[in-house]
Amino acid sequence: MASKGQKFNKYSSKLKEEIINELLEGKSYTTLSRKYDVPAKTISTWQQKLRHPEKYPYQGQKRGRPKEKDLTKEDYKERYEILKKYRAFLKEQRERK
Repeated sequence: MASKGQKFNKYSSKLKEEIINELLEGKSYTTLSRKYDVPAKTISTWQQKLRHPEKYPYQGQKRGRPKEKDLTKEDYKERYEILKKYRAFLKEQRERK
């Protein structure tokens, strides 16, 4: 978990590729960590993401709820249908009591 006020570094894809290539050549995490001033655990994570992309399905994608401008008419219709079903479910629950 991140500490309060912690700053996160963003590394360029070019730097990541360079480090991963050197890692594949056989250099160690600590050597690369010292050379590029990147934490060894970060390099390890990059390698894991490269080796096992199925574990990281949201790699490079937006996560979270879509913004209103990204929704289409079909999305609104689907949301409306879900809300109708939910309202019917709630009504049924109230009637049981």
